[in-house]
Amino acid sequence: MALSFNPEDLPVIGLDSHLPAVDAASILPAAIRLRFVAPPAWQPEIKVEKRIIDREPAAASVLIPIVLRDEPTVLLTQRTDHLTDHPSQISFPGGRVEAGDADAIATALREAEEEIGLAAAWVEVLGSLPIYTTSTGFVVTPVVGLVRPGFALQPDPNEVAEVFEVPLLWLMNPGNHQRHAIEIGGMRREFFSLPWPGTDAAGRPRRYFIWGATAAMLRNLYRFLVA
Repeated sequence: MALSFNPEDLPVIGLDSHLPAVDAASILPAAIRLRFVAPPAWQPEIKVEKRIIDREPAAASVLIPIVLRDEPTVLLTQRTDHLTDHPSQISFPGGRVEAGDADAIATALREAEEEIGLAAAWVEVLGSLPIYTTSTGFVVTPVVGLVRPGFALQPDPNEVAEVFEVPLLWLMNPGNHQRHAIEIGGMRREFFSLPWPGTDAAGRPRRYFIWGATAAMLRNLYRFLVA
């Protein structure tokens, strides 16, 4: 569903620089594993977006792939501009649950392999964050996994325009989390954005505007790791 507004044009109404950032020790592989083995008492900040379309809810899963570089990163995709749902937006690999999927984890791993060619053998699944319901009716399970370096990706050109990585430590700093708001159909919708000043595949500077459900799930991951 194409948007009726450009989220990048909306003013920033707040930043969260006053909140503590996740420290570097807390994003080491052993620390993240331990966090899932013995989760803290915490609550996700956002679980349900205000609906903007009326259709039957659809179960889905995404993989939040934390790549074990010297400085851990999160692997993200930019969707192609002709897709029906969320065209051109930055997202995690993922999609709808299919009848043959054993569970939400199986959906996330299957979709990651189909979309970007990331085989399940490279992924150590740690667990899931709370279910997140999008404004377009997707009921999403965010599955968190550690990805060993050395993989070779084969993005599906029909679904994926680009694959890139963002440092996890940058994403887990709320000073980089912008707040926006817009009125849609008489309802006020608030959302986060994380505009990453990265570089494209050719090494040219590029601003990657991470927003909406992807930004919200990263915000929930922040809350989980900082609790």
